Amino acid sequence: MLAEISEKVGAPTGAQIRNFESMLREFPQLDIKTQHTFGPGFYARTIDIPAGAVITGKVHATEHVFILSQGEMLLATEDGRQHVKAPFQCIARAGMKRVGHAVTDCVCTNIHITAETDLGRLEAELIVPDAIPFHDECEALS
Repeated sequence: MLAEISEKVGAPTGAQIRNFESMLREFPQLDIKTQHTFGPGFYARTIDIPAGAVITGKVHATEHVFILSQGEMLLATEDGRQHVKAPFQCIARAGMKRVGHAVTDCVCTNIHITAETDLGRLEAELIVPDAIPFHDECEALS
């Protein structure tokens, strides 16, 4: 059923995703638990997303690995819509804006190739500046 709906509706445009994100900001935001892991030449950022939450991620300046290690999510980008279940991983291209709906409790990780370990400098290196101010990498609505 979801595949049939996605096929008929198609991929959202970047403007539609940003408009949706603006609407989400009108609702109370969840505090998303974040874990930062550093290793030789990489940085991993893991978030726990509660079931029912809707999130939007920041636009990343570099290609990176996206991993759903726990749970089930509905994802939408300009490239299309997906219903994914853990274990799931993909290469997220630079410049992509993603919307996710956690069907169940989810754990998501982005892995970036970088030697940087300062979170402020990482933000400047990895994230494309946006006209809409962000509180954190993901905004969530329950």
